[in-house]
Amino acid sequence: MNIIGGAGSYAAIGARLFSPPPSSESVGWIVDEGCDFPLEIRQTIRSWNTSCLLRRSAERVTTKAWNGYGVDQQRAFKYLTPKLLLDEHALTPRLLMSRSFHLICSPERCIDLVQRIIARRREATHNQQKQQLHAPLFVWEPVPTSCLPSELENCIKALKYVDVVSPNHHELGSLFGDDPRGDKDSGVAKLQVDKWVAELFERTVESHGHKVSVVIRAGREGCYLRSQEGSSWLPAYHQPTEDGADQPEVVDPTGGGNAFLGCLSMALAQGMTLKEAAEKASVAASFVIEQVGMPILSKDSRGETWNGICVIDRLASYKSRLEQ
Repeated sequence: MNIIGGAGSYAAIGARLFSPPPSSESVGWIVDEGCDFPLEIRQTIRSWNTSCLLRRSAERVTTKAWNGYGVDQQRAFKYLTPKLLLDEHALTPRLLMSRSFHLICSPERCIDLVQRIIARRREATHNQQKQQLHAPLFVWEPVPTSCLPSELENCIKALKYVDVVSPNHHELGSLFGDDPRGDKDSGVAKLQVDKWVAELFERTVESHGHKVSVVIRAGREGCYLRSQEGSSWLPAYHQPTEDGADQPEVVDPTGGGNAFLGCLSMALAQGMTLKEAAEKASVAASFVIEQVGMPILSKDSRGETWNGICVIDRLASYKSRLEQ
């Protein structure tokens, strides 16, 4: 079965959902096509009208993977074909000057990528007089294998270089050597999450004088935000039923967190507050988890719709719910 996947793809669609043409062209990402890349997937990607760099190679197969979920949406994942790593040299001049970057990597690689991207940007504008080089926004999503107690100090070192860090609640608990659930039936232990996030936030200030924003993605429990403006929980758009089960609209959680961060990165780059950006991101994630694969883009008298819904209408509904 050929299903569009990958963290970068989901992040791109998250940013794209609230960016109809011509704004859609501000969404930049890279897709490596192998010799077996399906034509229908290429056509779907092009239909989104993003600034996607499609790099073709007849000498390798397309990266594919298997994804599954266990109890409490704990994920299992493995590559089926060799993967490719992107670095700063993969960025075209236009992509290099992006206003935000979403990084999914280890703390060491995060530091290296940030430093190298900034260095390349300075080199690119060195001979261009009077050009104002804006500081890009870096949103870091640590890979699960780096969310271990042995990596805590390295993670804190990396926070000096980014603007936002966002593990999910399982990864946050693993980083501190604990379980983020109060017990197996009580959902996320929100007081414990608050304690761990406070430690990350305060230690970053103490070590680097840098006030990183922390966003914890907690699936059906929503997300937790901590910045210099304060802290708060936001509910997920699709709320669990009274017995704690997922709503029938939720089909597959794959990519929801990546789409959340893609949308968050875009919204923050546009000048929104962390809370405003997280509200949009929560709605973006809701479209991604309603099917296996990507939401369906259509057009009608209202303009663009995704899964038959106008994203602005869903955002208004979500904000109205928050005000109640």
